[in-house]
Parts: sequence; C-alpha cells; structure tokens
Amino acid sequence: MTSHLAGIADTTQPGDPATQPGEHTHHFEMRLSSTPRGARLARRLCGERLDAWGIPYGTDAHDTLTLLVAEMSANAIHHGRVPGRDFHVRLTTHGAAVRIEVTDTRGELFPVAAPEPPGIDCTGGRGLLLVECLADGWGWFPRPCGGPGKTVWAVYTGPQCEGQDTSRL
Repeated sequence: MTSHLAGIADTTQPGDPATQPGEHTHHFEMRLSSTPRGARLARRLCGERLDAWGIPYGTDAHDTLTLLVAEMSANAIHHGRVPGRDFHVRLTTHGAAVRIEVTDTRGELFPVAAPEPPGIDCTGGRGLLLVECLADGWGWFPRPCGGPGKTVWAVYTGPQCEGQDTSRL
C-alpha cells in the first residue's frame, strides 16, 4: 500500500519476498528545507511514523531513533546545506531493525567521526559521536544517480533485535 500526502510516502509491504515470514517492511521518506525548522520537522514526523509502526513514544528505541534522526538532520542542515536546496530523510524497517538515511546536496564535505570527544568547553562536534554510540552501524555513500551530495545512513536494531541480520538494510 502506498499513499502520497503532501510529499509524504508511506509504504507497507508485508508480502515483500525480502522479508521473513511474520515481518513487515515499512518505508517513509520526505524532502525538507535545509533549515532548523526542516530538521525539527524531520524529527517530529519520523517520531510520529515510528509510533504508528509500533515503536511507541517514550520507549528507549523510539527515543534513540528520534535522537539519531535529529542529529543526522542537524548535520545535513549545518554541514551539508547548499542555499536553495533541500535535504531528504528516509526511514525503512525490516522486522525490528530501522535504517535511517539523510541525503544532503553538498558533495565536497564528508562525515568523519572525531577521534576524541570534544572538550567540555566546545559547543559542537558531538553529533557523529552520538550517532556512532547509539547506532549499530553507520556510514555514508555518494548521492545516487550522480547528483550532488551524499547520503549518511545509520542502522539501529536495539537490544530486542540482537542477532538479526541487518546487512540488507
């Protein structure tokens, strides 16, 4: 089932051959303005979608996933922003594993986690450190179709998903 409401795509595919019996795949994506308001909206919309998919508000998994979306979106608007161009956020589930992707349009700056945490007086530099600590894996790849920019991704399985194969995410 696919529905498009004001640029929001939500696809549920329980019969997808890539899923295991009894597992559901969900998909949500949206393009947002590269502004603090766009990053805030990404966090709120993804949080709402996660709740609708059965990852309730107030749970550790929901809080962790919305923090990952918030940090990755903030990085896209602060470090990947090109004036006049938007960023794109995508959530995909496979069973209990969730993959987050944030695509920006700045291709010459690539995400690198700091070798050491920033000092206590620093007000920035912790975003990718948080992503690295909270996600089960993360990375980046050039924007598909040769367009300008890159996609940063993170996979979260949470404690209830130990041992699940997330390589397909």
